Amino acid sequence: MGQSATRVTDSSALKNQRTALVMLVTSAFALPLMLSAVNVALPAMALDLKMNAVLLSWVPLAFLTASAASVLAFGRLADMVGRKRIFTLGTVGLLITSVLLALAPNAETLLALRVLQAVTAAMLYATQVSILSSIYPPDKRGAAIGVLVSSVYFGLTCGPVIGGWLVEHLSWRATFVAHVPLTLLVLLFGLPRVKGEWKAEHRGSFDWTGAALYAGSIVSLMWGGSTLPTFKGIALMGLGALGLAVFFRHQHAKTDPLFDVSLFYTNRVFTLSSIAALLMYATTYSTLVLMSLYLQFLKGLTPTQAGMIMLAQPLVSAVMSPLAGRLSDRIEPRVIASLGMGITGFGLLLLAQLEAATSLGHVITCLVITGFGFSLFSSPNSNAIMGAVDKRHYGVAGSAVATMRVLGQLASMGLVASAFALIIGPVAIEPSTYPKLAKAIDLSFLVAASLCLPGIACSLARGKLRPDQSIAQGHL
Repeated sequence: MGQSATRVTDSSALKNQRTALVMLVTSAFALPLMLSAVNVALPAMALDLKMNAVLLSWVPLAFLTASAASVLAFGRLADMVGRKRIFTLGTVGLLITSVLLALAPNAETLLALRVLQAVTAAMLYATQVSILSSIYPPDKRGAAIGVLVSSVYFGLTCGPVIGGWLVEHLSWRATFVAHVPLTLLVLLFGLPRVKGEWKAEHRGSFDWTGAALYAGSIVSLMWGGSTLPTFKGIALMGLGALGLAVFFRHQHAKTDPLFDVSLFYTNRVFTLSSIAALLMYATTYSTLVLMSLYLQFLKGLTPTQAGMIMLAQPLVSAVMSPLAGRLSDRIEPRVIASLGMGITGFGLLLLAQLEAATSLGHVITCLVITGFGFSLFSSPNSNAIMGAVDKRHYGVAGSAVATMRVLGQLASMGLVASAFALIIGPVAIEPSTYPKLAKAIDLSFLVAASLCLPGIACSLARGKLRPDQSIAQGHL
């Protein structure tokens, strides 16, 4: 009788795990599909809404800034009120804001709605990994995270192709709702079938002061970065950095912090894994943007041709991430992640040597190398972060993964903007400026490759995660 009940319980838990994984994978695929499709639609959007270059740059930047500023708060709220509940609110909010964006009458309205869309997306960023970690046991968590990461890159792979078709045959507005059918499946069929709710045992209180301080600091940093090298930009970035330092001290003194920074003082694996993630995203996020400029301006390819070549990197990451996740369940994550960052750095160093005469075969090889390296890093590193904390910290740790990703993406684009400002300046990209464009692209890749060195150091220095290995060596 007892064994029968146990089998039923195990069967129910397994079914719930699979249902949750399908739901989260669908959500994780749909959002980047929409984001990358919208990026393809930027030129058509600028023409229709009469957006200048500065306003147009804020379409992706507003999303990154707002999601980075709010994801930490939603990680804490998820621990307080329930991770599934926050995920549900984010899914509903994403649907509403996406439809409104497709109907935006002017640029100002579109940017305001883009901020709201980013806030709802942050609810998903903060809960996807933490829900998986709440449902899956430690020995299966890495494989599940690997599948989740893979779905993100399949979304990034499909987005440009779908977005190009929508822009050509319908309108740029259709790209904002490209993900709606999949998101409706998550809301109507996925969420009702996932049983249970997960949150911290101790609810505590929400730190509104900390949330405002953190969000303000992020906005100040990004606003300042977009106006460099002016004095205003430098001052805003300095104010943002100071705000983050104050936020860190404020959190350390709180009983119920927005983000438990004591983890950074007491948990070496968590701290160094988070820093490694920040550096990895800072090195890789701008790769496809740089390749788009290189292939279309310096190689003279059409957008469709360039898009097909650019598929190489996210496609390799999508295919290899589940394997890397499974490996991290069996092999020390720091080994796989460090190897992945090293391979990525090598690929970026090769990209820093690109010239107009470089063969397309060489370009594709470089993209495959960087995509393979990233796949070896991402899933094992996320597994290391989640495996380094107690269950009560899963929401915070999940939001830390998302925060490091978004902050790294912002830093990546900031480095590119700085390189372009220093070498090209505020002029139009035309044949006379192509040599400077080539130098700016090479410099961006070189700086990105150099950031892999401290990333490898952090990844190797984090220590071992496997308790059985520590015990076997006598470290109890």
